[in-house]
Amino acid sequence: MAKIAYVLLCHKDPEAIIQQAARLTAAGDYMAIHFDGRSSQADFAMIRKALTTNPNVCFARKRVKCGWGEWSLVQATLNALESAVASFPRATHFYMVSGDCMAIKTAEYAHRLLDAQDKDYIESFDFFESDWIKTGMKEDRLIYRHLFNERTHKRLFDLSHGMQKRFGLTRRPPVDVQIQIGSQWWCLRRRTVEWILSFLDQRRDVVRFFRTTWIPDETFFQTLVRHLVPATEIECRTLTFLMFSDYGMPVQFYNDHYDMLMGQDFLFARKISPEAQELKSRLGALYAEQGVEFQISNEGRNLYGFLAKRGRNGLRFAPRFWETESTLGRDRELLIVTCKKWHVAKRLVNRLRDVSNIPALAYLFDEEGTDMPDLGGIEATLWKRTRHRRALVRMLFDYYETDRLVICLDPSALDLMQDFCADRAVTRILQIDCSLSDAYLTGHAERIGLAGQQTSSLALERLLPTIRNDIQHEADRIRDVGFDHHGLIRESDSDEQIAEQLMPFFALDHDAALTLARTEHLFTD
Repeated sequence: MAKIAYVLLCHKDPEAIIQQAARLTAAGDYMAIHFDGRSSQADFAMIRKALTTNPNVCFARKRVKCGWGEWSLVQATLNALESAVASFPRATHFYMVSGDCMAIKTAEYAHRLLDAQDKDYIESFDFFESDWIKTGMKEDRLIYRHLFNERTHKRLFDLSHGMQKRFGLTRRPPVDVQIQIGSQWWCLRRRTVEWILSFLDQRRDVVRFFRTTWIPDETFFQTLVRHLVPATEIECRTLTFLMFSDYGMPVQFYNDHYDMLMGQDFLFARKISPEAQELKSRLGALYAEQGVEFQISNEGRNLYGFLAKRGRNGLRFAPRFWETESTLGRDRELLIVTCKKWHVAKRLVNRLRDVSNIPALAYLFDEEGTDMPDLGGIEATLWKRTRHRRALVRMLFDYYETDRLVICLDPSALDLMQDFCADRAVTRILQIDCSLSDAYLTGHAERIGLAGQQTSSLALERLLPTIRNDIQHEADRIRDVGFDHHGLIRESDSDEQIAEQLMPFFALDHDAALTLARTEHLFTD
C-alpha cells in the first residue's frame, strides 16, 4: 500500500504548518519540512518544538534562503528530499506541496490512486517544442546565465541579461539531456527519487547548468525524470489542482468552492485563500475520513474559463474587483515606510532584502519608474496605481505570494495612508524623520520646480523656511492622526534606538534589526 512522504516548502504561518503536518501524518503518511532560511528563526523554533515528538515528521538538513525563480528553491527541495529518503524508509512516494496547498481528497482515495498505477506524476513537456510558456522569457531562461533575482534585483537582472545578449555570451544545455518543462508540483516514486539523487552525485555538470537557469523549479525535476524514467512509467500531469488568471496570477479558492474542488480529478488544490477559514476547516477534516465517495466532474477549469471570457466580453454579472472597493485581505500586513528623503527609505528597504524575505517596493505611488511586475496594465501609470490603490496592492500580495509587503510613501500621501489603514488588513506605518540642511532644501525646491539655477540667494533665503515648515507640517499631520500601528525613527537616534523600532515593525530579531539600523550611509545626502 502506498505511503506518501510530503515534501513541504514553506516560509510563513507556523501554526498552519503545524496543523497541516498533524493532519497529513495522522493518516499514516510522512512529511519533510523545509522552512525558508530568510524567515523568522522564532517561527521555525515554534514549528520544531510542536512537531519534535511526531515520528512521521522530519526537517531538511539545512535551511536555504529561497528566492522566486532561483536555484535556491530546487536546493531547498533536494535538502528536504534527502532527509525524507533517509528518515522514512517505508515511504513509497514523495509528493511536493507548499503551505498554500490543501488536500481535496481523503488519504484513502490518494493511496488507492497511487496503488492503481506504478507511475510518476509530473508534467514534462519539451521545452523548445511545447507552448507551455505562454508569455515572457523562453529560450533565454537556458542559454544565458542568470545570477540575479528578477523580482528583488530587477535592474541587475536586466543588465546582466542585456550584456550577455549584446556580446553573444550564450551556452548550450548538456548535450545528452533533453530539457523539459512543467508544473513544479509533482509526485514521484521512491525509486525515481533515489535515481535522481544518485544521478546528481555523478553529473555535477547538470547541477552547474541548472544553478544559473531562470525558474529551474519548472525544468529541473521535469528534465531528470524524463531522462531517467521510461516514458511508459510517467503520467504527464500534476496531482495538484491549480489555475492561473489572465494576469498570470494563481487563482485563489474561497469557501464557496468546496463542492467544485471535491469534483476535480486531483489530490490537492493550490492555492487556498487566507480568508477562506470555513473552506480550510472542511478540507482539514477531510483527509483522515474514510468511505467518502467522490463524483469526479473536472469542470473547474472550463467553468473558470467560461466566466473569465464573459468578463472580457462585457457580459459579466458583477464589476471587476478593481471597479469597486476591494480589500487587501484580512490576514495580511501592509508595512508603509514614509520619509521625505526618498533615498533614505530606498536604502533601508534595499538592505531589508538582505535580512528578510519581505517583498518591498519603493515609492510606487510617487515615481512612474518604480520597478513593478506586469499586473495586466493596472501598474502602467501613477494615475492608475493611485485610483486602484487597494486592488494594485492586493495584486502585489498575490504576485509575490506573501502576506507581508513593504511599500514606501511620501509623507504628503496622508490620504493613501488613511485609506490603507481603513482596510481589514493590518497596516503599519514607520515614519523616518531626517535633518533638513539648507543644501538639501535647495535641491528639493529645484526638483519640485519652486527654484532653479538662476534663483537668487535672497529669494532662496525667503523660500527655504517655508519649505522646511511645510515638510514639518506633513510629518506632524501623520503623528496627529494617531494611527494604531505607528513607529518613528529619527536621524539623531542611536543604532540601538532605531533597531528597537525596526524589530516590531518588520518582525525581525534583534541582530537582523541592528544590521538594518547600521545600513551604510543610511542618512547621507
